[in-house]
Amino acid sequence: MNALPVPFPTAVTEDHRDLEALALRVREHCLRMAAGGGCFIGASLSCADLLVHLYSRVLNVRPETLDDPGRDYLLLSKGHDVPALYATLAERGFFPVGRLRNHLKTTDSIYWHPNCSVPGVEFHSGSLGHLLAVGIGIALDIRLRGGRNRVFVVLGDGELDEGSVWESCLVAAAQRLDNMVAVVDRNGLQANCRTEELVPLEPLPAKFRAFGWACRTVDGHAFADLDEAFAGLPGVSGRPTAIVARTVRGKGVPSLEDRADRWFASFTDFEVEALVRELHGGGPATLVSEGKVVR
Repeated sequence: MNALPVPFPTAVTEDHRDLEALALRVREHCLRMAAGGGCFIGASLSCADLLVHLYSRVLNVRPETLDDPGRDYLLLSKGHDVPALYATLAERGFFPVGRLRNHLKTTDSIYWHPNCSVPGVEFHSGSLGHLLAVGIGIALDIRLRGGRNRVFVVLGDGELDEGSVWESCLVAAAQRLDNMVAVVDRNGLQANCRTEELVPLEPLPAKFRAFGWACRTVDGHAFADLDEAFAGLPGVSGRPTAIVARTVRGKGVPSLEDRADRWFASFTDFEVEALVRELHGGGPATLVSEGKVVR
């Protein structure tokens, strides 16, 4: 069985301090959304840097021009990680940050999966394996209209078990959709097990290339690497591009990092505050589950 490569060391440069600070705020929002009902915290934290980078440095989309037909599109196919998307959109001004406190309240639509009634959310998602096909439809429409905008679809690595993903890959390559980018959050875990122990994906970049895509692998937590990867789009003219981002589930909170049992979690307010302190460099949080202390 092919082992999942260890993520690259994270590079932090002074030029990216604004993104580092934004990603820290996004992660704190995610932790707070894990109280009072919980959320899919592990993978929300793993994709936070990807979403922060895309909305800050890559996507041509602004809160004041949400209906602009020339905007870039982002579809969160791994919809259970929506806390990171909600937090990023709020921090980027798409809706007030205070609205995040409505997570899971029946009076609002800030819920467990992307909801189009939330400004900046382009399409509903929840069932895995669907939005790459939706992205193909949008990319084809853009081409028919003569547009130059692009479609980015963020997928989970466990989601790649879905046959519909690979059917979509074949169609995108056949249609030569070089305005389409798949971003894979490759944290090596799906639900409560490791991808390579359930349905091995490696060699993943070779699979994308065999399906007719340009593909490159990056450190999904290194903004310098992400700068370089997204500046080179399309990877090959006439081909869709896949960016396989090596990430760590629970990134930023050592007590939660790389843990199969923390794909979904509901924390008490006390635990959330402890985790927030840990996020900001404090000691490890003590988490209590069913009367047992867990790390």
